[in-house]
Amino acid sequence: MRRKRRRGGSSGIGGQAVLEGVMMKNKDDYAVAVRKPNGEIEVEVDVFRGYMHESRLRKAPFIRGVFNFIDSLRLGMRTLNFSASFYEEEDAGETGLDRALNKVSGGRGESILMGITTAFSIVLAVGIFILLPYFLSSLLSEYVRNDSLLAILEGAIRILIFFLYVLGIGMMKDIRRLYQYHGAEHKCINCIEKGRPLTVKNVMRSSRYHKRCGTSFMFFVMFVSIILFFFIRVPDPVMKVAVRILLIPVIAGISYEIIRLAGRSNNILIQIISLPGALLQRLTTKEPDESMVEVAMKSVEAVFDWEAYLRENFDYEPEQAIVEG
Repeated sequence: MRRKRRRGGSSGIGGQAVLEGVMMKNKDDYAVAVRKPNGEIEVEVDVFRGYMHESRLRKAPFIRGVFNFIDSLRLGMRTLNFSASFYEEEDAGETGLDRALNKVSGGRGESILMGITTAFSIVLAVGIFILLPYFLSSLLSEYVRNDSLLAILEGAIRILIFFLYVLGIGMMKDIRRLYQYHGAEHKCINCIEKGRPLTVKNVMRSSRYHKRCGTSFMFFVMFVSIILFFFIRVPDPVMKVAVRILLIPVIAGISYEIIRLAGRSNNILIQIISLPGALLQRLTTKEPDESMVEVAMKSVEAVFDWEAYLRENFDYEPEQAIVEG
């Protein structure tokens, strides 16, 4: 049967790689599929509603990006902890800190620790990718008198630090496997959005690059920060640091709108500005093996009816599909 092709379509699902697995999210539902040490695949399905999930602010352009960024960090930490639980040492019992937090918080110790870890991660990221480039570029102020050139150098240093960070952690064995599961996640989404039935063969033949990737989002954060810090200037060094911190929600909001548009449009300008993020994905995604793809597929199938999606958007029954050559 001939397909009705659709250009620039989005399935609306997204996810992330976790330890030996993949998390997929569809609206408020998410699933985490993990390959356990014994080779079996464990799948957990749950509901995640972010902060102020019923508020109209969550639908407001530029503001919604801030909420989505924070929620993605929270859900990411939760799913990473779930996947890691299968690989913890069997004799690792409850620590004194765990008992103390549970006693003080009425059994919510794990949630508190997760919140602290998420907050620490945000602070660390701000320090490394926002403030450190500023301080390094300020060391050049004695040699570079032009403020515009200094702002450009700060942005270049920021991108370089991010590139070296991604490259460096990618050399670790566990992170490399994480990048392979990241590739499996992208391949599953691309397979569906290209109108192909979700089979191991079709997924393996799909691209491991995707426009809505978090890596691309991070590049847009770098790019937008360069533009904002170039035009928004204050003379006082303390105020410069404060401005960079205060503008983080604005940067996240703008970057979210860009990547959201990139996921829905094939406009030539969008393709051009998305290219650097796609190139960075060569570092943060690796080709998975079939066992990894099987895990990613389990995660997709737990929260997304891909057969209904193909019928609605490509006008054919999945079992009648012919794999494209």
